Amino acid sequence: MFGSTLDSSRGNSAASGQLLTPTRFVWPYGGRRVFLSGSFTRWTEHVPLSPLEGCPTVFQVICNLTPGYHQYKFFVDGEWRHDEHQPFVSGNGGVVNTIFITGPDMVPTGFSPETLGRSNMDVDDVFVQTADSSQETIPRMSGADLEVSRHRISVLLSTRTAYELLPESGKVIALDVNLPVKQAFHILYEQGIPLAPLWDFGKGQFVGVLGPLDFILILRELGTHGSNLTEEELETHTIAAWKEGKAHISRQYDGSGRPYPRPLVQVGPYDNLKDVALKILQNKVAAVPVIYSSLQDGSYPQLLHLASLSGILKCICRYFRHSSSSLPILQQPICSIPLGTWVPRIGESSSKPLATLRPHASLGSALSLLVQAEVSSIPVVDDNDSLIDIYSRSDITALAKDKAYAQIHLDDMTVHQALQLGQDASPPYGIFNGQRCHMCLRSDSLLKVMERLANPDERIVCV
Repeated sequence: MFGSTLDSSRGNSAASGQLLTPTRFVWPYGGRRVFLSGSFTRWTEHVPLSPLEGCPTVFQVICNLTPGYHQYKFFVDGEWRHDEHQPFVSGNGGVVNTIFITGPDMVPTGFSPETLGRSNMDVDDVFVQTADSSQETIPRMSGADLEVSRHRISVLLSTRTAYELLPESGKVIALDVNLPVKQAFHILYEQGIPLAPLWDFGKGQFVGVLGPLDFILILRELGTHGSNLTEEELETHTIAAWKEGKAHISRQYDGSGRPYPRPLVQVGPYDNLKDVALKILQNKVAAVPVIYSSLQDGSYPQLLHLASLSGILKCICRYFRHSSSSLPILQQPICSIPLGTWVPRIGESSSKPLATLRPHASLGSALSLLVQAEVSSIPVVDDNDSLIDIYSRSDITALAKDKAYAQIHLDDMTVHQALQLGQDASPPYGIFNGQRCHMCLRSDSLLKVMERLANPDERIVCV
């Protein structure tokens, strides 16, 4: 999937104990076959680059480079090319890209003023600056432009309602709280949906939502009571019983000391999108049911839709797609905006580390990490920290295939095996079609990334 790491220490570098720095070279402009050659290969060897999974137009390879100044060039489909977005110089051999790998007591030399700060070459999986960061040419917005963007988005979300998120056609599935957990597990898998609202016939109202996190917690909880998960254990747990048990685990008690489930977070069809977004973010939920009742007491409610942030993003993109210049922030590269989780630059600390998994990690540890990190997806990387796949909360439903949950122990199954099971499992009405994740570059605009995230099934990883 990814090209092997090239060691540029051929000769006497390794023998002399010279420091080697893993450096990622990226060609994001497509092609059928892409190679790399440079001063570190003595221009005699062509190193193949491999396409990134989910982004076939982006190629990469990792090379171990010695400290100092290096030149390189790409050989794309039989033609020598250089990357115009990286530092380059003109010489006897034509135009070549340049990179300086710092070492102890070294400063970069030989770069022209025009190329200072222009490199975004990844070294050891961090964003490397080839010169003083104050000279970095990342476009910055003025305070006025930022306020304009905030105001226009706020106005849009305040004047649009949840009703506009409803699709022209579709279905919304609700589950009875008295269903066995096992049956609910299979329904979500067979219908290809990640979560479903819960209906209580006794109360005549919707009382909650059942989603992937519930199944993760259930499997972890049952796994502590024996060496294997059994169908019998799941048979004895209704959804209502699980929600009460979850309240015990979360220490949610009423005034009488009795456990009570977390109240349902919901919105009405005429609530504005700003309030919908705030409810999702403040309550840390994936989606909120859109529920309508024509009666003042809220009786006889109708479930209309499940509103999510991806639907709100789609609304923003649709509104500004042909007038993006009126929203300056949409044209900003994502590397200039404090969004998401990033690997820190050299010498910087990160308040929120980037959680990753190895393919040989146990499924139990992966599920624990998803819960502890409070994230929906975690990148699965190899020993070179190159992306292999993504493991998401919703992947837990793949264990419903052939009742796999009753035959495995979470600590015995690896993440790779769990992902393989998910690839083999094709829900009859599945939504997980196509590529599992898509890539974006640090230089991509916020609008481009938002349009991808507006697809509820997308998982984004930046390179």
